[in-house]
Amino acid sequence: MITDKKQRVQFNDGFTIIESLVAIVIVGILMTAIAPVIILSVGNRVQARRVELATDAARNYVDGVRSRNIEAPKHVVLLDEIDRISTTPANKFNPQRILFSSVAAPVSSGNLTCPTTPGNPYCQNDSTLSLYCFDVDGGGCSSRSVRDMIVQAFRSISPRGIRNASDADKSYLLGVRVYRADAFSEATSLVKSDPQTKRTQASFTSGLGDRKAPMVELTTEISTTQTQLRDLCDRLGGCQ
Repeated sequence: MITDKKQRVQFNDGFTIIESLVAIVIVGILMTAIAPVIILSVGNRVQARRVELATDAARNYVDGVRSRNIEAPKHVVLLDEIDRISTTPANKFNPQRILFSSVAAPVSSGNLTCPTTPGNPYCQNDSTLSLYCFDVDGGGCSSRSVRDMIVQAFRSISPRGIRNASDADKSYLLGVRVYRADAFSEATSLVKSDPQTKRTQASFTSGLGDRKAPMVELTTEISTTQTQLRDLCDRLGGCQ
């Protein structure tokens, strides 16, 4: 009897190999089931943070241009919104904002590097393209950074103001798109948001989103202390 009791005690000590294997299989099944949820949650948190940074970049850029602390973009778009055919009323307003929003997205060379010149962090600013650096991790913007943001900006000029295409004292429309800096890491064209599909990056994207698409896109009116009523009249069909 004593021997039988000792054997039963020994048999009940610890786990057998089969029990351990069953436990491992169960844990593996559970981890496989919840792993996509964990990955999705982490991805959405990262994407939400990026959208937040892009929104800050867009807001800071617009405020800087409006206060003239940031040089206005030199990439200009001729926007003629005056209906010159109708005679009643004469020169009425003819909206052409869809033409403004159709400005091409940047084309990347695969190696974007922006200078760290204080007060003027443009990667490029000319008549064909204006790219502004929003430096998040310090040291200037680079296509190798996963945190920096690049602002594509362009502004409108009217036919009557074309003689002053480089004069940013007029009232104008300012277009802004914000991209991830690492979207420029490949030699390819980026994409712009589609007016039909609204292809910008939302906070919830079921993952990390489309790297080539803008995080934020907006259009706003810019006027300065030197803007006159005539400037608005020239753009919006004239004053009666």
